[in-house]
Amino acid sequence: MKKFFKNIYWFTFLFTSCTGIYAAKSTYTDVLIIGGGASGTSAAVKSSRLGVKTILIEESSWLGGMLTSAGVSAIDGNNKLPSGFWGEFKDSLINYYGGESKLATGWVSNVQFEPSAGNRIFQNIARKEKNLSVYFNSSLLNVSQKNNQWIARIKTPNGEKTIKSKVLIDATELGDVAKMTGVKYDIGMESRFVTGEPAAPEKANDIIQDLTYVAILKDYHKDVTIPRPKDYDSTLYICSAKNPLCTNPEYPQYVWTPDKMITYGRLPNNKYMINWPAEGNDYYVNIIEMTPAQRTEALKKAKSITTGFLYFIQKELGMNTLGLADDEYPTDDKMPYIPYHRESRRIHGLVRFTENHLLNPYDQSEKLYRTAIAVGDYPVDHHHRRYTGNENIPQLYFHPVPSYGLPLGTLIPQNVEGLIVAEKSISVSNIVNGTTRLQPVILQIGDAAGTLAALAVKQNKRIQDVSVRDVQNSLLEKGGYLLPYLDVPKSHPAFLSLQRVGSTGILKGVGKNAGWSNETWFRANDILRMNDLEGLKDLYPDVNIIRNDSSEMYMKDLLVIVNKIMHKRKSAKVEIESVVKDFFEQKGFQFDQNKKISRIEAALVIDKILDPFNAKTVNMKGEFFENK
Repeated sequence: MKKFFKNIYWFTFLFTSCTGIYAAKSTYTDVLIIGGGASGTSAAVKSSRLGVKTILIEESSWLGGMLTSAGVSAIDGNNKLPSGFWGEFKDSLINYYGGESKLATGWVSNVQFEPSAGNRIFQNIARKEKNLSVYFNSSLLNVSQKNNQWIARIKTPNGEKTIKSKVLIDATELGDVAKMTGVKYDIGMESRFVTGEPAAPEKANDIIQDLTYVAILKDYHKDVTIPRPKDYDSTLYICSAKNPLCTNPEYPQYVWTPDKMITYGRLPNNKYMINWPAEGNDYYVNIIEMTPAQRTEALKKAKSITTGFLYFIQKELGMNTLGLADDEYPTDDKMPYIPYHRESRRIHGLVRFTENHLLNPYDQSEKLYRTAIAVGDYPVDHHHRRYTGNENIPQLYFHPVPSYGLPLGTLIPQNVEGLIVAEKSISVSNIVNGTTRLQPVILQIGDAAGTLAALAVKQNKRIQDVSVRDVQNSLLEKGGYLLPYLDVPKSHPAFLSLQRVGSTGILKGVGKNAGWSNETWFRANDILRMNDLEGLKDLYPDVNIIRNDSSEMYMKDLLVIVNKIMHKRKSAKVEIESVVKDFFEQKGFQFDQNKKISRIEAALVIDKILDPFNAKTVNMKGEFFENK
């Protein structure tokens, strides 16, 4: 064990030394990212890979945030949607443990891992990026903007340092940089009269979700019961699992056996993640607007709740061989570096993503699905059991929604230029935060933030002026999803065509709630019908599509429509039949003018011949404009 921690120490020392932490007191970088959590690490890797100089500031000696430093190492959602950096991290875990089945150790998730392993993976990835410097054990003191340049004062182990940058990314856990820079934001629940969301409360409030100090336990195969904590109160944990003390549970349907409770977050190598909301270690405290000192003091109670739960597990549930793992966190108390924050400030962005955009994306005045840069499939999951008076707030425990595409405009604040906001502080409603806060989505948010920042630098543009399609094309090139179609995975030869055509709205998917794994289907193999093509009129108003005509279409019918559009656009003459035939052969499809055409084949034809995804500019609200 000592050798393990010694190796980690020297690795961190070498990493920070090599990245220039002991260099001059003032330096310049293209992109400065505050917070080495899930989105910050992802953003740093992506921007550096796109060829711009990037500096990442992290307060601890670990990377990964909620996935590692907070111990939430059981992935929620997106198991079938391995988009972008999330897919890369998942593949790295598979390689690390020797197979995908090695990750399915507990029943809550198909991807579970030791936090320390996640940290090593993130650091190995970051270390390979020549354009990336990481400052560990460092924090932002203040930041200002002058002449379109950010000036940040950083506290490092080697003294204070000034870093200047063109683009600043807030990847902090609670949106602290956004506040420093004057961004407007919300905390708590909005009124339904503001957001128009059916599940929102009538009156706004400042109630946020419970946070959790996760515990990573290890089976020592001997009695390791801790001394009874000074402030221990067994009544807080009575119905966390079935036991003689639990006689009148508030939620009887969620009271499982002790074994079922403990294996919820079983990790590889004989360890257990304890992140249990049912009378477990969730804790309510709103520390968002507190000072750092006030936060530290307030979080002591959260830690004591977790310590008390550990004692309850050992003493009342009879699992006295389980104790805090001594080979995970190099902290004095063996607890994670930070708590799991489920909610933070939420900025006022160029757009606000609400429950209505999730439920009915095609029926909104803002066609935000056209600007999507990340996908999620987890239900809206809010934790409020530790809040006194939770019966008076909306019950959003696994609130059903379809899977979705998250719009780019949620990352860009109003009225503050040169700033991108990531992590859980993006411009979504309180309700939607209950699904966008999940780990795979946050990793993808970082992907998009890093891409947007790098393009702004390389193109010498303001962040809000970077083309939505440029960001989306870059993400697609690197294995990202824009929309969460399950019937056409990224390994499919038609994946890019369907993602692009779907993001125009010419052909629309169908979303539905399916328990813990919400779904959207392109209906790829369904026969194309005339009214499936209604979306063509949004880009080509003169096209003749009969809205009420549901007749099945043949390949030759679609080619006639495409030919007319090409003619009206005065495009160069193209032998469409020949081009489509060759394209189909490349993609492994059979071309026949006289057979009925499927939706996936229609997407291939439209993408190849019309290229509607790139033919017109789309703004942050999903409105089309002619390319200049």
